[in-house]
Amino acid sequence: MHYHARWLATLVLALSTLAAAGTTSAQSGKIEVLWLGQAAFKITTVSGKVIVIDPFLTQNPKTPPQWKNLDALGKVDLILVTHAHADHIGDAPELAKKTNAPVYAPAGFNQTLVALGLLPANLSPRMNKGGTITPLGPDIKITMTRAEHSSEFAWKNPATGKDEVHVGGEPVGFIVQLENGFKIYHMGDTGVFGDMKWIGEYYKPDLLLIPIGGHFVMSPQDAAVATRDLIKPKFAVPMHYGTFPPLKGTPQEYMQALGTTSTKVFPINPGDKLEF
Repeated sequence: MHYHARWLATLVLALSTLAAAGTTSAQSGKIEVLWLGQAAFKITTVSGKVIVIDPFLTQNPKTPPQWKNLDALGKVDLILVTHAHADHIGDAPELAKKTNAPVYAPAGFNQTLVALGLLPANLSPRMNKGGTITPLGPDIKITMTRAEHSSEFAWKNPATGKDEVHVGGEPVGFIVQLENGFKIYHMGDTGVFGDMKWIGEYYKPDLLLIPIGGHFVMSPQDAAVATRDLIKPKFAVPMHYGTFPPLKGTPQEYMQALGTTSTKVFPINPGDKLEF
């Protein structure tokens, strides 16, 4: 009996050690961030969950051809949309119905999507600014933040052929905290606002996905102030530039305006991916 008891105790200890090692291995995995043009990103988490943000793909002139086929995204677990403009909602409804991934968008916009028949209610759940959700499990936290922009939803009614404008809620950004604590701040479309300093101090994002194109969003100079003086992330990826003629800002102008800073900037191209 004593032998079997010791053997059982040894087996339990070994299994516990293996389970702990598996957890450690998962937590030391890589985070993949793939930019698909404008504000569209595919984020693959440490445990292999896939989050797609602002999937403007099939009509995006900067999205590489292979990614204009929504099937190329593969498995998608969650879709985040920062506001109702066409270059952000993009292909979200079709992608949600294809993958059964819910779309979290500004409060009010989700109701518009359901009322117009673009999404079923189960794929358009509600949340609001300041709220934190964990639809992918307790280790991945999604928080909706303020953005300084607009969010009307322009839609052509297929029954009448007429253009309509509907409620799009208020624009937002997202803080995405992953399993290993790494935080990504997708700012959506925004101008500079003073609470960016509070967001930086409170959430302490590691990676900033920041619009720099100007005209509709921050200019490179505005974005440099937001990065260097207010948010102070470890890393930054400039986005939302060069897609349409008014978005004239460039990563080079952004980096020049930043000057000497502790933030490492990745001026990547659509279709490029980063690992963290």
